[in-house]
Amino acid sequence: MLVLTRKVNQSIVIGDEIEVIVLEVRGEQVRIGVRAPRDIAVHRKEIYEQIRQENLNAASVSTDDLSSLQKRLSQESNG
Repeated sequence: MLVLTRKVNQSIVIGDEIEVIVLEVRGEQVRIGVRAPRDIAVHRKEIYEQIRQENLNAASVSTDDLSSLQKRLSQESNG
């Protein structure tokens, strides 16, 4: 892990397109801004983890789900 010290209005650059700017420091909270292209998603880590888990849940299919779908499709095509 790279650890950097920055003051308000100073920034770091990640790659060629992402800039992270320190906007304000108040007690134990630091406000940061992120400049990135629109096609790059930027999320707080806890939100990113929720999205990742929801995607994993949506992608997982049980054999019961597949059997039910197969029966339903078979009924629709026969009936």
